Amino acid sequence: MALPPNRQLETSISVAGGVIVCAGLIFSATVPAVLASVVFPVLCLALLYLFRFQQIEQVGRELAGSVLGLAYVSVLLAHAGMLRMLPDGRAWVFLVLAIVMASDTLAYLVGRTWGRHRLYAAVSPKKTIEGAVGGLAGGLLGALLGKAWFFAGLSSLDVLLLGLGVGLFSQLGDLVESLFKRSYGVKDSGTLIPGHGGVLDRLDSLLFAFPITYYYAVWVFA
Repeated sequence: MALPPNRQLETSISVAGGVIVCAGLIFSATVPAVLASVVFPVLCLALLYLFRFQQIEQVGRELAGSVLGLAYVSVLLAHAGMLRMLPDGRAWVFLVLAIVMASDTLAYLVGRTWGRHRLYAAVSPKKTIEGAVGGLAGGLLGALLGKAWFFAGLSSLDVLLLGLGVGLFSQLGDLVESLFKRSYGVKDSGTLIPGHGGVLDRLDSLLFAFPITYYYAVWVFA
């Protein structure tokens, strides 16, 4: 979304750098290795733009877009792998999916049925306050189902905090992606999944949900 069509090489290298960042955060065994997996892709992108700039007035924005991709997609998405590697990691990942899917579903149904008041028209004109409240209720429902089906170790407080917290941040992730699309003047984030707006449109809620759940699991639940 951020780069013009004539920046195919930069786009490809940005994607490759994103894979390195994501893998480094998940699999690196030492702090220097983690830092290197982030620092070296940023350095490579900076040098690439240094020697391949086209309009010098635009190069700052284009480089910023590439680096933003590393932070927004790769760093946030890496938390899914980091979460999976925790004790009960599979249950944690499925819990996030249950909460986000229940939140998205109830937000859509409630918003479509009773939505009257716009939530944030400048960013996402179709979303309503009623739908957002429905999404929070859906998050709670998803957490309850997760506890009942596959994660009995959750307490009632965990269900409450995770249901509301992950439900809230999944909706915020959706809004942030809508903000980027409007900023770059595009309707869909990509064309890989026809009719669904692109891969990022399927992941936007999860990009915010996985980090929140990971740090809850590490700092609160443990």
